[in-house]
Amino acid sequence: MSAHLPGTERLAGFLSVLQLSDSAFPSGRYTLSYGLETLAQSGRLTMPSDPAVLGALLRDQIRLSVGPSEGVGLACAHRATTGPDSLDLDLISRTDERLTAVKLSREARETSTRTGRALLRVENSAFGTKALALYAREVTARRCPGNHAVVLGVLSASLGVPRLEAVTGELFAFAASWIAAAVRLAVTDHGTAQAVLHDVRRDLAAAARHAADKDVPDITSCTPQLDVMAMRHEETELRLFAS
Repeated sequence: MSAHLPGTERLAGFLSVLQLSDSAFPSGRYTLSYGLETLAQSGRLTMPSDPAVLGALLRDQIRLSVGPSEGVGLACAHRATTGPDSLDLDLISRTDERLTAVKLSREARETSTRTGRALLRVENSAFGTKALALYAREVTARRCPGNHAVVLGVLSASLGVPRLEAVTGELFAFAASWIAAAVRLAVTDHGTAQAVLHDVRRDLAAAARHAADKDVPDITSCTPQLDVMAMRHEETELRLFAS
């Protein structure tokens, strides 16, 4: 029986990745358009949009923003989870603060911490991991902002998900949420959306591998157009999404 345990543990970790990256997981991702809503409202995205344009936009966001910011932040938080009951609080704090600092728009900062706190509430009722309870106390005491990627990094490590798989799951969840927002905004249809998601899978894998071994100073983001769109989104009168 013991000979089969490593395989069982790997499958359990894989199942945790599926659960955490599932669109039905109550993290609040469905409220986010990641700048797409303003791009559509401004006419920069047509209805329907060229699939090549959508694919290029998604690739840029994966490679230049989400991978080096959320991906690296999650990897650092995962590394800071030194055991099921212990955390490197200094590393967690530095990761959380840096991740907040690279989010230039107010909406991006607020949605990251809002979805992070939502994830903490789910964790408390569904998972009950001690390491994340330690981190939750830091967030409650306002010693840490509570960014979504940091929460997910601690939770993934606590559930036995390997770091690379945890980062990959987060990047896929972002891409799936992004493409779902494009469908809801009517800039593409379901079939084309799935084709775009399929086409970026190697980009997701490359971004995850790049992020998994990086450290706190490597948390960066550089998507000026999308940052401007996010800032303009705050001023729009009619909004379907929170960002």
